[in-house]
Amino acid sequence: MNANKLFTYTLTPEDDGRKYQDILLRRFHFSRKVLQKLKVGENVWIDGKFTYLTARGKTGQTLVVNILDEEPATVSGETLPIEILFEDEIFLAVNKPPGQVIHPNSRYQTGTLANAVIGYWESKGETRPFRPVSRIDRNTSGVVLIAKSRYAHQQLAALSIRNKVEKKYLGIVEGNFPLEQGEWPLPIRLKSGSKIVREVHRDGQSALTLFRTLQHYPGYTLMEFTLVTGRTHQIRVHAQAAGHPLLGDDLYGGSMKYMQRQALHCYSYGFTHPLNMQPLQIQAPVPADIAMLIQSKK
Repeated sequence: MNANKLFTYTLTPEDDGRKYQDILLRRFHFSRKVLQKLKVGENVWIDGKFTYLTARGKTGQTLVVNILDEEPATVSGETLPIEILFEDEIFLAVNKPPGQVIHPNSRYQTGTLANAVIGYWESKGETRPFRPVSRIDRNTSGVVLIAKSRYAHQQLAALSIRNKVEKKYLGIVEGNFPLEQGEWPLPIRLKSGSKIVREVHRDGQSALTLFRTLQHYPGYTLMEFTLVTGRTHQIRVHAQAAGHPLLGDDLYGGSMKYMQRQALHCYSYGFTHPLNMQPLQIQAPVPADIAMLIQSKK
């Protein structure tokens, strides 16, 4: 057994008499889909011996689970530049440049982040599907987290549901933003007659963005945004609704004077790692176009 592929847990008195599948489901938030996958083949051991997930545990036993299954890639790999911020046995985090889409579509069939990541893995002799945990717009830069297994993906999904994932963005908005900090608890929906544009509307999905002003400049303001929810275009829509759209965001009324893409960068992604239960914070350096604006004098 490869130690890098294994989840290990020592049962406590609270687990005594419970089925292993129930322990994994209730205590560690394994999804039912992952548990079903684990039942195919020998993927679960107790004290070094193969066991069934339906067996019942005893205090002090060591439960070991194979969390990395071999799966074929679903996207063609390409040799493309890729900036790796973090990598371990179950996660990969990269700094996505502006202008690159996450996954191939009818308009962008090659050159995507997925093509780059699969190509990187293939260069190391590894094969797996592309499973992004987080997605950002084509013209937004910054941290994108990718799960290397079905287990890793569902663990982050469970954390996100419980608001245990912290995503922070740097953004530059038009004008002199008047508040030091606060929140935008504004529901968002797809704008009538559009397939892309979102708007704040009372009938929309709940959305919450926390904001903090970092620095004022002539004509614009540097801000930090923390996503509590993750609606499509959330920060962009909230900034527009506040009367201070992001620079370069022509879709939501932003001026193109300073930038040719929305001035938005996911610079920090934090969560508790599901294997060692230690806090992990991944940060991406500020891209050159945003750096040029915020290094200017006040």
